[in-house]
Amino acid sequence: MLSAPKYIPFYLLKPVRFFQGYRRHNLRPDLISGLTVAVILLPQSIAFALIAELPPEMGLYAAIVAAIIGALWGSSNQIHTGPTNALSLLVLSSLIMSAQPGTPEFVVAAGLLAVMVGLLQLTMGLVRLGVLVNFVSHSVVVGFASGAGVLIAIKQMRHLLGLDFSSRSLVETLEGLTDHVLQTHLFTAYLGIATIVTIVILRRVNPKLPGALISMVMASLTVFLLGDQTGVSVIKELPGSLPPLADLPLTNLNLIAELSAGALAVAAIALVETTAIARSIATQTGQRLDSNQEFVGQGLANLAAGFFSGYPCAGSFSRSAVNFKGGAKTPLSAIFSSFFVLIAMFALAPLAAYLPRAALAGVLIVTAVGMIDYHEISRIAKGARSDALILGVTFLGTLFLHIDFAVLAGILLSFAVYILRTSVPKVRSLVPDAEFKHFVPQTEQPSCPHLGIVEIRGDLYFGAVTHVEEAVDRHLSQNPEQRFLLLRMQSVNQCDFSGIHALESIVRTCRDRGGDVFITGVQEPVLELMESTEFCQYLGADHIGSEVTAVDHLFHKVLDPAICIYECPVRVFKECQNLPKQQFAGVMPLYTEIPTDSVVEISARELWDRMHDHSPPLVVDVREPREFDLGHIPKARIVPFPTLLSSVSEIPNDRTVVLVCRGGRRSTRAAHVLGCQGYDRVLVLEGGMLAWQSAGLLEAFQVNKGKRG
Repeated sequence: MLSAPKYIPFYLLKPVRFFQGYRRHNLRPDLISGLTVAVILLPQSIAFALIAELPPEMGLYAAIVAAIIGALWGSSNQIHTGPTNALSLLVLSSLIMSAQPGTPEFVVAAGLLAVMVGLLQLTMGLVRLGVLVNFVSHSVVVGFASGAGVLIAIKQMRHLLGLDFSSRSLVETLEGLTDHVLQTHLFTAYLGIATIVTIVILRRVNPKLPGALISMVMASLTVFLLGDQTGVSVIKELPGSLPPLADLPLTNLNLIAELSAGALAVAAIALVETTAIARSIATQTGQRLDSNQEFVGQGLANLAAGFFSGYPCAGSFSRSAVNFKGGAKTPLSAIFSSFFVLIAMFALAPLAAYLPRAALAGVLIVTAVGMIDYHEISRIAKGARSDALILGVTFLGTLFLHIDFAVLAGILLSFAVYILRTSVPKVRSLVPDAEFKHFVPQTEQPSCPHLGIVEIRGDLYFGAVTHVEEAVDRHLSQNPEQRFLLLRMQSVNQCDFSGIHALESIVRTCRDRGGDVFITGVQEPVLELMESTEFCQYLGADHIGSEVTAVDHLFHKVLDPAICIYECPVRVFKECQNLPKQQFAGVMPLYTEIPTDSVVEISARELWDRMHDHSPPLVVDVREPREFDLGHIPKARIVPFPTLLSSVSEIPNDRTVVLVCRGGRRSTRAAHVLGCQGYDRVLVLEGGMLAWQSAGLLEAFQVNKGKRG
C-alpha cells in the first residue's frame, strides 16, 4: 500500500514510468494498431459529436486530446478513450436544460461539463475511491446502453429522412416523425438507407473492412458528383487546425450548479463503462489493472478535452476491442491513432463540405442497433430479480425520463440493492454433523438445551446490526432454556462500532439469562477493533478462541455436566455422547416453564448475613458430590438433585431452606417441586455458587476456616 505522501505523485508520474519501461519491439504492432483504430475513430468522432448536437470538430478535438491523455495516465494498455455514442447522448441530456443546441452557449457548456467531469474523476482517483465502481451493477450499463441505442436510432430517423423538426424526448420525436413523414426528402432517404445497406453488406463480406468510412466516402462522392441539385443537408467544412484552447466560464456558479447533476451522471457512467471495458480486455491479456490510476487517466483526459474545445469522453468498447485485436501492446497505439486522425483532419477537412448528414445518421443507426445487447438482456432477465429490476428501471428511465436522472437512479438502485443484501447477513443455527467433524445448518436435528451455536455470515456494520440482533433474539426466544451461546464469526470480515454495540447487547442478554457468550473465528481486523473498543475486556479474553477447541473447552470448563446428565434428553455434541442420561421428566419435565412468582430468590450477600443470625436457614446443596467437594457453603447439606426429586421428605418443612446449585437452574427447579409439595419456606440462592464465588464469599469461608485450623 502506498503511503499518503507518495501515492499522488505515483499516479501523476505514470507517463514517466511508461516511457522508461517502453520496449522498442512493441513499436511496430502499436503503430499498425493505431492506424487501424484511426480509420474507425475519424468517422465515429464526427458522428458521436452530432449525437450530442455539437459541432463535428468538437468530436475530432475530443478524440485527439482524450486518446493521448487517457493513454498516458490510464492503467490499461489497450483502452481507447474518446467520444462514445451512449455518453454523447447523456451529454446532450445534461446540456439541454442549460442552453439551446446550436448556440455558442451550448458549446461552451459542453466544454465546462467536460472539465467538471474530469475534476470529479480525478479527485476520485487521487483519493483512491476506485473501488466504488464495483458497487454499480452491470445491469445499469446494459440498461443505459440499450435505452441509449433505442433513443439514438429513433432520433437519427429525422436526419435519415431529411425531416426538419425539433424534439427533446422520445415521445416528441415519435410524434414529429408521425406528423412529418410525408415530407420525407427522398434523395436524402436514399443516401441514408444506402449507407446502412453498405455497412451491413461490408460486415458480412469482411468484418475487418471499415464499413462506416467506406460508406461515408461513397455518399460524399455521390453528393460531389451531383452537385448542389441534390438538396441534401451536408456537414460544413471542418477547420484544419490544432485543437484550440477554449474560453470556459469557470467562475459561472449558476451554470456550474445547473450542470452538476449531469456531471455526476456522466462521470459515473463513464467510469463504469471504462472500467468494464478495461477488465474485459485484461481477462484476456492477464494485465493487472489499477482502478484508481484509470480514474486519474479518465479525469485528466476529460479535463484536457474540456480545455481544448472538446466534450466529455470515456473508454470506447468498439475502438478498444479493435485496438486489442489489432495487436496493440502498449498505450502508445492510442497515441498513434490520435496523430493519424490529426493528419487526416488537416488533409480531409475541405471534403467534409460534401459529407451528407443522412450518411452519418445511417452510421449512427447501425451503431445504435449494435448497442442493444439482446443476449445479455435475456441473461439478466432470467437471473436475479434485483438485476432485472435495475436493468428495467435504467432502460425505461433512459427512454422516458431525463437521461442523467435515469442513470443516477440506476446507480442509486444498485447501491440500494447492495445495502439491502449486506444489511441482512445470514444468521443461522448450527449443529454438528453425523460424524462430528463439521457444523451444519440445523434443520430437523434437535438442538442442545444448554448450548446454542449461531453463525453470522456477513459483515457486522451499522446497516446489519439490527437484523443480526433480531435474528439472535429470535433464536434465544425459540430456545428459552439455552443460556450459553457460541458465535461463529469466520465470515465477518468487517465490523464497526455499531457491530461492537450489537455484540455487547447479545452478551448482556445471555448473561441476564444466567449464561454467557463465547466467540470463535474472529478475523484479525475485527479482533483489533474488539481490543481497541475494550470489548475483549468486557467479554473476557478467554471467551474468544479457536473453533477446534471451543466446544471441548465449554463442556469441560464452563457448562454444567449435571444438567446434561439430569435434564437434557438429547445427545447433540460429541462430548455428550458417553454421558449417562438420568431423566426425571415424570417429576419435572425439562421444557416445563416455572412460574416467575413460584420461586423466591436470596442474594449471596444476604444469605451470608443470615447465616450469622441466631437461627440461620438450612442450606441444601443439590449438586453432585464431586461438585460439592470442590467448594461449598459452610454447614450446607448435600442432597443431589435426583435424590431430592425421588425423596422430597428428606427436606424439613419446619424451617427456612435455601437451595443451592452451580448457577441456579437446578435449585430453581427443585424449589418449584418442593413448592408443589406444600413447602412454603423455600428460597433459592440467586446465581448459585457462581454468584457466591463472585462475591468473594467462598474464599472468605476458606480463609476463616484456615485461621480456625
